[in-house]
Amino acid sequence: MNIINRNIDRGNAFDWGRTSEDYAKYRDIYPQEFYDKILDRGLCVDGQTVLDLGTGTGVLPRNLYRYGARWIGTDISWNQIEQAKRLSGDMDIEYYCMSAEQLDFPDESFDVITACQCFWYFDHERIMPVLYKMLKPGGRILVLYMAWLPFEDRIAGESENLVLKYNPDWSGKGETIHPILIDDCYNDKFDIVYTEEYPIDVEFNRESWNGRMKACRGIGASLSQEKIDKWEAEHMALLDVIAPEVFSVKHYGAIAELRKK
Repeated sequence: MNIINRNIDRGNAFDWGRTSEDYAKYRDIYPQEFYDKILDRGLCVDGQTVLDLGTGTGVLPRNLYRYGARWIGTDISWNQIEQAKRLSGDMDIEYYCMSAEQLDFPDESFDVITACQCFWYFDHERIMPVLYKMLKPGGRILVLYMAWLPFEDRIAGESENLVLKYNPDWSGKGETIHPILIDDCYNDKFDIVYTEEYPIDVEFNRESWNGRMKACRGIGASLSQEKIDKWEAEHMALLDVIAPEVFSVKHYGAIAELRKK
């Protein structure tokens, strides 16, 4: 399903379903420290029911499943949901293909609602009241993010420049460490009770870093197959020059926790 947002990539269409296979293979990359930040908040654990918005291939539910929460994941892309179901195997996780703006769960269904790498895609004026109703008293919204740091890491920076060569309208460029932006409409119904940003290193080899970059919005979700193939060949040639076989890429993680008033 094509997504068009005038604030993203200058309004050019993108479709996560086009890159679902690469997403499934290469984007399950969060280190344990990323998950520990969630667990340290006492969230997504035994006794809680969690809704994961924009679940993609189910990375968050699958990796936190062993801590005992009951998980439901939703995503706008059917291809992503199919990959999530496949990768979840016999885990008891429910997945539904629906956008955040189409959510239709009973009131006070969830202890926690998570949104990882996707919060900025939503129409917050529409979904905020719905999220409020679906959360139990004192329930939490947990917004999560992780990004490479192109100005601090050569491999990330030169890889990002190559994305921009093929897709100059891509607006995912130039990340620096900063807090997650929470839309003002949440202020009436939620308190922001915790935020944190922290450096984090993520290990790759040449193939997995190429796959991670290819599965980003600026390449696999938006370009023609011909351009994707050309970008991939040039990126692998670049990595042969600048990257050892195994390496770490500097990232940062960010978390914002909102509590229902």
